[in-house]
Amino acid sequence: MSLISPTTPNLWVSPHNQIHRETSLPYSNGFIFFGPSSKTPLVSSNLYHSCAAFGTSVLLNETIDNRIRNYNIEICRFCELCNLRSAMELIDQSPKADLELRTYCSVLQLCADLKSIQDGRRIHSIIRSNGVEIDGVLGSKLVFMYVTCGDLREGRRLFDKVANEKVFLWNLLMNEYAKIGSFRESLSLFKRMRVLGIEMNSYTFSCVMKCYAALGRVEEGEGVHGYLLRLGFGSYNTVVNSLMAFYFKCKRVETARKLFDELGDRDVISWNSMISGYVSNCLPDKGLELFKQMLLLGINTDLATVVSVVAGCSSTGMLLLGRTLHGYAIKASFGTELTLNNSLLDMYSKSGDLNSSVRVFETMHERSVVSWTSMIAGFAREGLSDRSISLFHEMEKEGIIPDIFAITTVLHACARTGLLENGKDIHNYIKENKMLSDLFVSNALMDMYAKCGSMGDAHSVFSEMQVKDIVSWNTMIGGYSKNSLPNEALNLFVEMQHNTKPNGITMACILPACASLAALERGREIHGHILRNRFSLDQHVANALVDMYVKCGALGLARLIFDVIPKKDLVSWTVMIAGYGMHGYGSEAIAAFSEMRNSGIEPDEVSFISILYACSHSGLLDEGWEFFNMMRNNCSIEPKLEHYACMVDLLARTGNLLKAYRFIEMMPIEPDATIWGALLCGCRIYPDVKLAEKVAEHVFELEPENTGYYVLLANIYAEAEKWEEVKRLRERIGRRGLKKNPGCSWIEIEGKVHIFVAGDSSHPQANKIKLLLKRMRTRMKEEGYFPKMRYALIKADDMEKEMALCGHSEKLAMALGILSLPPGKTVRVTKNLRVCGDCHEMAKFMSKVVKREIILRDSNRFHHFKDGSCSCRGQW
Repeated sequence: MSLISPTTPNLWVSPHNQIHRETSLPYSNGFIFFGPSSKTPLVSSNLYHSCAAFGTSVLLNETIDNRIRNYNIEICRFCELCNLRSAMELIDQSPKADLELRTYCSVLQLCADLKSIQDGRRIHSIIRSNGVEIDGVLGSKLVFMYVTCGDLREGRRLFDKVANEKVFLWNLLMNEYAKIGSFRESLSLFKRMRVLGIEMNSYTFSCVMKCYAALGRVEEGEGVHGYLLRLGFGSYNTVVNSLMAFYFKCKRVETARKLFDELGDRDVISWNSMISGYVSNCLPDKGLELFKQMLLLGINTDLATVVSVVAGCSSTGMLLLGRTLHGYAIKASFGTELTLNNSLLDMYSKSGDLNSSVRVFETMHERSVVSWTSMIAGFAREGLSDRSISLFHEMEKEGIIPDIFAITTVLHACARTGLLENGKDIHNYIKENKMLSDLFVSNALMDMYAKCGSMGDAHSVFSEMQVKDIVSWNTMIGGYSKNSLPNEALNLFVEMQHNTKPNGITMACILPACASLAALERGREIHGHILRNRFSLDQHVANALVDMYVKCGALGLARLIFDVIPKKDLVSWTVMIAGYGMHGYGSEAIAAFSEMRNSGIEPDEVSFISILYACSHSGLLDEGWEFFNMMRNNCSIEPKLEHYACMVDLLARTGNLLKAYRFIEMMPIEPDATIWGALLCGCRIYPDVKLAEKVAEHVFELEPENTGYYVLLANIYAEAEKWEEVKRLRERIGRRGLKKNPGCSWIEIEGKVHIFVAGDSSHPQANKIKLLLKRMRTRMKEEGYFPKMRYALIKADDMEKEMALCGHSEKLAMALGILSLPPGKTVRVTKNLRVCGDCHEMAKFMSKVVKREIILRDSNRFHHFKDGSCSCRGQW
């Protein structure tokens, strides 16, 4: 029989036989007691009252025990009801020293469940203040609470102090480290488990394989694969699924497939892992084939299946299957799932169905940053960069914080269409939100500035980066090359080699810089580096090598490289065709074009530009018309401005100036300055001042700031000795504040580039150069060659004109080559403008006298001077 009734008031007896009502706190199951005043002694020293004191003592001990027991029971009951607030209040009212282990554990479990780190810390403080030993179960529960509530550091600190053999806690810590990307720390725990002999389970290996996959440690992962097989985990679904994911991540597709085929009890996760793995390894067709097998075998699909297959449709462009899956997902009640809708957005936008993408986006009840990023990328892909940027700002207004993928995507949108000012606005946003430290963001910023032609801004970003990767260097080198800053590209390439090892992409970026400068020796050095590092197997590098040798005047070497490319693509053929055209070998260009088509590769717009250019520079009028008609009639390619410009140039170079003029008038699209400029060049080759004036007005209207066309017309006037018109035109140029681009030529000798301008006398060998040219001029006269005074372009007597002609930059460069290079070695000179007629004649004569080939590259084409003749055959 209980001494304490749960339903009646409780009494206690004082030493003086006085009965008192005890203060109590009612609860649903009885009372929780508070003791009497400390001022009243519970036991009297009077022996007279010894019997009464003894009875009172028994009753009091039982009361205290029950009171403590009820505290612990009630706290645990509150925990069972998930009422943390009441449990904490009761703990505050209870004697802390009397709380039991199971009470602490119950409260800590509830703190973990509710993610209440503040209350968990209070309980930990109480445990410490009461001197309770933190070990075993209590230590494990504290670790679990801290880790679950997000304080991994404190959880790990306690974990290291507690001797714990529970695999659950080890797995918990490993998984938490993996979640935050600390894969190495997770693996260090795994290695410690092995040393301590902690018994592992399937979840341990599942986490470990994810870590090895994330770090790309193939050999170590394979070692753990063997270890888990020895322990008998080779047939566990969770383990095999993680193994498949590991091998897919490490590009070991066949190994993953073998594991799948050997797995007897496949679940939907196994199938999903395979489909997702194939898609992520650029094998979407195999993934979709596996999905069909899955359906035929009657295996139930889930949301992850549909998401993976939609991603496969996105990669293969199978829009019809994607639409079917979209309908199936709606029927299966997946239509509101965010991950599915994001995959659908990506699929529709990548398939070019932007309208369907917009419809999905507008019907989404929930949108994440991924949803907005997919739409921004979709509009950018279709060339609608303005819409991309407006969407980015709309996303901000909606309160969605852009992540690095959203930032890099909108920067890509700015880069695609050259929206420099919008790009600068995004740059300001990045600085305001302290995102510049992210490597991907900085690289995307540099790429945007480079593609918008602002290399100064790109360099500012690059120079401020604390950490640079290979992409950073390649972006800058490629940017300099594409923005006609080859010297800066080569200088940065040299600097790069002191900081990081170049890769194949670096080679493809730096070779165009060598091509731009016609720096053959530098190009050969880089070619050697390519061969030593086996980069020539890369298609992009091989094509860039062919292009470099073509533009450095080494057409024979270009053809040798071209011939050893194992699998030539359209770019390979187009580069070779353009190379033949640039060097004046029109027939060879036509042969290469036919060979390309016979190999099964059909030409595109660029290929036709190359072959029409080749016909133009070789004067092949009939063949040019044939290709122009083939493009429209046989290949269904509508001519663009570039194709029309080639045809006008072809007609003008062959002396058909009026036909060219009528051709322009009949064009279905509005001609630009390049087209009129091609005809203006023809008016100089075949002097026609009247037509030139008429054509020039069109050019000046379209490009009033381009000094090149004013100079061209001035040259036409000067050659016709219309000096008053030359004077008026020069005054017009002066009023507009325009400046002529100065002509310069350069030659590379023993790795050093020597640059000359007209009348240059600053070179250390200037006197020797002048003497050589004077001797050449004298010998030319003796053999009946006389200076072409009309190319002097000044109103003066013959002596002054001859002196002016002798100082042209290309003559100075050729003379230095003859003086400095070994006998018989080819002289290679580059000029930034079109070579003048007198220099052209001088080069032919020099090649005959010194018995060596002179290769001169001007702004139009290559001239191969050999034995007194030129490869251009007057078509320049």
